[in-house]
Amino acid sequence: MLNIAKEMAISETAFLSLSDNRLRWFTPQVEVALCGHGTLATVNVLDELGLLGEGGTFTFQTLSGDLSAQKSGARISMDFPLYPPLPRASMSAERLAALGLNSDDIEFVGEVEGGKDFLVLKHEDSLHHLRPNFNALLESDGRAVIATAQSSRSDVDFIARYFAPWVGVNEDPVTGSAYCALAPYWAKKLGKCSLVGIRILSEVATSV
Repeated sequence: MLNIAKEMAISETAFLSLSDNRLRWFTPQVEVALCGHGTLATVNVLDELGLLGEGGTFTFQTLSGDLSAQKSGARISMDFPLYPPLPRASMSAERLAALGLNSDDIEFVGEVEGGKDFLVLKHEDSLHHLRPNFNALLESDGRAVIATAQSSRSDVDFIARYFAPWVGVNEDPVTGSAYCALAPYWAKKLGKCSLVGIRILSEVATSV
Protein backbone atom coordinates (compact mmCIF):
# COMPACT_ATOMS: atom_id res chain seq x y z
CA MET A 1 0.00 0.00 0.00
CA LEU A 2 2.82 2.39 0.79
CA ASN A 3 4.36 1.77 -2.63
CA ILE A 4 1.03 2.60 -4.27
CA ALA A 5 0.77 5.78 -2.18
CA LYS A 6 4.26 6.75 -3.34
CA GLU A 7 3.21 6.29 -6.96
CA MET A 8 0.04 8.31 -6.41
CA ALA A 9 2.22 11.13 -5.02
CA ILE A 10 -0.65 12.99 -3.32
CA SER A 11 -1.00 13.98 0.32
CA GLU A 12 -2.95 10.86 1.35
CA THR A 13 -4.23 7.72 -0.39
CA ALA A 14 -7.05 5.68 1.17
CA PHE A 15 -7.31 1.87 1.06
CA LEU A 16 -10.52 0.05 2.02
CA SER A 17 -10.95 -3.67 2.64
CA LEU A 18 -14.62 -4.55 2.14
CA SER A 19 -14.20 -7.90 3.89
CA ASP A 20 -13.81 -6.19 7.27
CA ASN A 21 -14.51 -2.49 6.50
CA ARG A 22 -10.91 -1.71 7.39
CA LEU A 23 -9.85 1.74 6.17
CA ARG A 24 -6.19 2.79 6.07
CA TRP A 25 -4.48 5.97 4.86
CA PHE A 26 -0.94 6.53 3.62
CA THR A 27 1.09 9.58 2.72
CA PRO A 28 3.91 8.96 0.22
CA GLN A 29 6.11 8.16 3.24
CA VAL A 30 4.08 6.74 6.17
CA GLU A 31 0.73 5.36 7.33
CA VAL A 32 -1.36 7.88 9.28
CA ALA A 33 -3.95 7.23 11.98
CA LEU A 34 -6.67 9.54 10.67
CA CYS A 35 -7.50 11.30 7.40
CA GLY A 36 -10.61 13.34 6.75
CA HIS A 37 -10.55 13.96 3.02
CA GLY A 38 -9.45 10.37 2.32
CA THR A 39 -12.53 9.22 4.24
CA LEU A 40 -14.78 11.61 2.32
CA ALA A 41 -13.46 10.25 -0.96
CA THR A 42 -14.02 6.68 0.19
CA VAL A 43 -17.63 7.41 1.16
CA ASN A 44 -18.25 8.98 -2.22
CA VAL A 45 -16.86 5.93 -4.05
CA LEU A 46 -18.96 3.58 -1.89
CA ASP A 47 -22.03 5.64 -2.77
CA GLU A 48 -21.25 5.43 -6.49
CA LEU A 49 -20.91 1.64 -6.16
CA GLY A 50 -24.16 1.34 -4.20
CA LEU A 51 -22.37 -0.06 -1.15
CA LEU A 52 -23.50 2.37 1.55
CA GLY A 53 -25.81 1.03 4.23
CA GLU A 54 -29.35 2.07 5.09
CA GLY A 55 -29.69 5.84 5.14
CA GLY A 56 -26.38 6.26 3.31
CA THR A 57 -24.32 5.20 6.34
CA PHE A 58 -21.07 3.29 6.67
CA THR A 59 -18.81 2.47 9.64
CA PHE A 60 -15.08 2.05 9.07
CA GLN A 61 -12.57 0.18 11.21
CA THR A 62 -9.45 2.37 11.53
CA LEU A 63 -6.35 2.96 13.63
CA SER A 64 -8.36 5.67 15.40
CA GLY A 65 -11.24 3.31 16.20
CA ASP A 66 -14.66 3.00 14.58
CA LEU A 67 -15.49 5.99 12.35
CA SER A 68 -19.03 6.42 11.03
CA ALA A 69 -20.05 8.49 8.03
CA GLN A 70 -23.32 9.32 6.29
CA LYS A 71 -24.06 10.64 2.81
CA SER A 72 -27.27 12.56 2.15
CA GLY A 73 -27.51 14.09 -1.30
CA ALA A 74 -24.28 15.97 -1.93
CA ARG A 75 -23.54 16.29 1.79
CA ILE A 76 -21.28 13.89 3.70
CA SER A 77 -21.11 14.02 7.50
CA MET A 78 -18.50 12.17 9.55
CA ASP A 79 -18.31 11.36 13.25
CA PHE A 80 -14.67 11.93 14.19
CA PRO A 81 -13.11 11.90 17.68
CA LEU A 82 -12.35 15.13 19.55
CA TYR A 83 -8.78 15.90 20.61
CA PRO A 84 -8.83 19.23 22.49
CA PRO A 85 -5.36 20.80 22.45
CA LEU A 86 -3.57 20.84 25.80
CA PRO A 87 -1.68 24.03 26.72
CA ARG A 88 2.10 24.10 26.44
CA ALA A 89 4.36 26.71 28.01
CA SER A 90 5.99 27.75 24.75
CA MET A 91 7.56 26.74 21.45
CA SER A 92 11.26 27.19 20.78
CA ALA A 93 12.37 30.34 18.98
CA GLU A 94 14.11 28.17 16.37
CA ARG A 95 10.96 26.23 15.55
CA LEU A 96 8.88 29.41 15.41
CA ALA A 97 11.46 30.98 13.10
CA ALA A 98 11.30 27.92 10.81
CA LEU A 99 7.55 28.52 10.59
CA GLY A 100 8.13 32.19 9.80
CA LEU A 101 6.85 33.35 13.19
CA ASN A 102 8.04 34.83 16.47
CA SER A 103 6.58 34.75 19.97
CA ASP A 104 4.77 38.07 19.47
CA ASP A 105 2.61 36.43 16.76
CA ILE A 106 1.31 33.71 19.08
CA GLU A 107 -1.79 33.78 21.27
CA PHE A 108 -1.79 30.12 22.34
CA VAL A 109 0.59 27.15 22.12
CA GLY A 110 -0.79 23.67 22.60
CA GLU A 111 -0.24 20.02 21.77
CA VAL A 112 -2.70 17.52 20.35
CA GLU A 113 -3.00 13.79 20.87
CA GLY A 114 -1.02 12.00 18.20
CA GLY A 115 2.01 14.29 18.41
CA LYS A 116 0.94 17.55 16.77
CA ASP A 117 1.63 21.15 17.72
CA PHE A 118 -1.30 23.57 17.86
CA LEU A 119 -0.68 27.29 17.35
CA VAL A 120 -3.24 30.08 17.59
CA LEU A 121 -2.06 33.29 15.93
CA LYS A 122 -3.18 36.71 17.10
CA HIS A 123 -3.94 37.99 13.61
CA GLU A 124 -5.39 36.17 10.61
CA ASP A 125 -3.18 38.13 8.19
CA SER A 126 -0.14 36.48 9.76
CA LEU A 127 -1.57 33.08 8.88
CA HIS A 128 -2.49 34.09 5.32
CA HIS A 129 1.03 35.34 4.61
CA LEU A 130 2.90 32.61 6.46
CA ARG A 131 5.77 31.10 4.44
CA PRO A 132 7.51 28.33 6.43
CA ASN A 133 11.07 27.22 5.76
CA PHE A 134 10.41 23.52 5.26
CA ASN A 135 14.08 22.56 5.18
CA ALA A 136 14.51 24.16 8.60
CA LEU A 137 11.34 22.48 9.87
CA LEU A 138 12.67 19.09 8.80
CA GLU A 139 15.59 19.61 11.17
CA SER A 140 13.24 20.10 14.15
CA ASP A 141 11.38 17.53 16.25
CA GLY A 142 9.06 16.09 13.58
CA ARG A 143 5.72 17.14 15.06
CA ALA A 144 3.08 18.25 12.57
CA VAL A 145 1.82 21.81 13.05
CA ILE A 146 -1.79 23.01 13.08
CA ALA A 147 -1.81 26.82 12.82
CA THR A 148 -5.07 28.74 13.20
CA ALA A 149 -6.54 32.20 13.77
CA GLN A 150 -9.96 33.72 14.31
CA SER A 151 -11.56 34.98 11.12
CA SER A 152 -12.74 38.56 10.67
CA ARG A 153 -15.47 37.40 8.27
CA SER A 154 -19.00 37.30 9.64
CA ASP A 155 -19.71 33.96 7.94
CA VAL A 156 -16.49 32.22 9.04
CA ASP A 157 -15.34 31.49 12.60
CA PHE A 158 -11.71 30.52 12.05
CA ILE A 159 -9.06 29.78 9.44
CA ALA A 160 -6.32 27.15 9.60
CA ARG A 161 -3.26 25.69 7.89
CA TYR A 162 -1.46 22.37 8.39
CA PHE A 163 2.24 21.60 7.93
CA ALA A 164 3.78 18.10 8.00
CA PRO A 165 6.96 17.88 5.87
CA TRP A 166 8.19 14.96 8.01
CA VAL A 167 5.60 12.65 6.42
CA GLY A 168 6.10 13.93 2.89
CA VAL A 169 3.43 16.67 2.94
CA ASN A 170 4.86 20.17 3.28
CA GLU A 171 1.39 21.70 3.51
CA ASP A 172 -1.79 19.67 3.27
CA PRO A 173 -4.50 21.62 1.40
CA VAL A 174 -7.35 19.85 3.22
CA THR A 175 -6.80 18.23 6.62
CA GLY A 176 -10.01 16.87 8.10
CA SER A 177 -8.22 15.28 11.05
CA ALA A 178 -7.03 18.72 12.20
CA TYR A 179 -10.66 19.60 12.94
CA CYS A 180 -10.61 17.06 15.77
CA ALA A 181 -8.56 19.70 17.60
CA LEU A 182 -9.77 22.87 15.89
CA ALA A 183 -13.45 22.23 16.61
CA PRO A 184 -13.20 21.81 20.41
CA TYR A 185 -10.74 24.70 20.75
CA TRP A 186 -12.84 27.23 18.85
CA ALA A 187 -16.15 25.95 20.25
CA LYS A 188 -14.87 26.71 23.75
CA LYS A 189 -13.13 29.93 22.75
CA LEU A 190 -16.15 31.36 20.90
CA GLY A 191 -18.87 29.72 22.99
CA LYS A 192 -20.50 28.14 19.93
CA CYS A 193 -21.85 24.67 19.15
CA SER A 194 -21.81 25.08 15.36
CA LEU A 195 -18.73 26.41 13.60
CA VAL A 196 -17.55 27.29 10.12
CA GLY A 197 -13.84 26.84 9.48
CA ILE A 198 -11.79 27.46 6.36
CA ARG A 199 -8.55 25.73 5.48
CA ILE A 200 -6.25 28.05 3.58
CA LEU A 201 -3.26 27.11 1.45
CA SER A 202 -1.14 30.22 1.05
CA GLU A 203 -3.67 32.56 -0.59
CA VAL A 204 -6.08 29.78 -1.60
CA ALA A 205 -9.01 28.97 0.70
CA THR A 206 -10.81 25.64 1.01
CA SER A 207 -14.05 25.44 3.00
CA VAL A 208 -14.52 22.44 5.27
